[in-house]
Amino acid sequence: MRKRVLITAGASGIGRAMAEAFAATGADVWITDVDEQALADAPKAWRRSRTDVADEAGTAALFAEIGAEWGGLDTLCANAGVAGPTAPVEDVVLADWRRCVSVNLEGAFLAAKYAAPMMKRAGQGAMILTSSTAGLYGYPNRAPYAAAKWAVIGLMKTLAMELGPFGVRANAICPGAVEGPRMEGVLEREAAAKGMTRDQVYAGYAAGTSMRRFVSAADIAGMAVFLAGPGARLVSGQVIAVDGHTENPDPKP
Repeated sequence: MRKRVLITAGASGIGRAMAEAFAATGADVWITDVDEQALADAPKAWRRSRTDVADEAGTAALFAEIGAEWGGLDTLCANAGVAGPTAPVEDVVLADWRRCVSVNLEGAFLAAKYAAPMMKRAGQGAMILTSSTAGLYGYPNRAPYAAAKWAVIGLMKTLAMELGPFGVRANAICPGAVEGPRMEGVLEREAAAKGMTRDQVYAGYAAGTSMRRFVSAADIAGMAVFLAGPGARLVSGQVIAVDGHTENPDPKP
């Protein structure tokens, strides 16, 4: 039977790379996103839904549709996230904090909430939550994002404990600095906040890894495919950084 994989925020970036990687293994892929143009540009063989992961009614409807069409779900990649504001904590607007936490944390919670019954009934399944190295170390001027990504790890650990007896595994991937448009936005905002150039911030991030480089979305996708596969059948409750080994999470010129 073909593996059935749902990837939130799967129309671009890390999510798109995950979808491509799973599709290359022969899996059936279903992606969600809020970017309608990116959804339209995805391969026609993929199922797709415009879904705001922070909206419970929309998430419930999505899983009802998955149940009706697929009859179940083998792998959940709860990948949706937003960067949130870049500012000292005293300058963070509460509405921006709430939106960041809502998408990054509540989005993962809602996806897990509705995937769990399907996987428990089947007696098997894999949940892969996208956290961040910000969930391991914290990052100056990124309080909402770091707090949400730390919480994603706590959620994952709890899911692993609750669902393990039913044959369901849960793990978290912590990407480091990933090449792409989202990270470019982070670099520009952090440069402005710190009075640095974009290139200085980039160099600081790269120098803060033992491998002296950013990672690619494909690197993250490869780990997701492994965690969903038979080679990881007893890997659960784990936090796996794919970051070139982050040493210093506070970039400096």
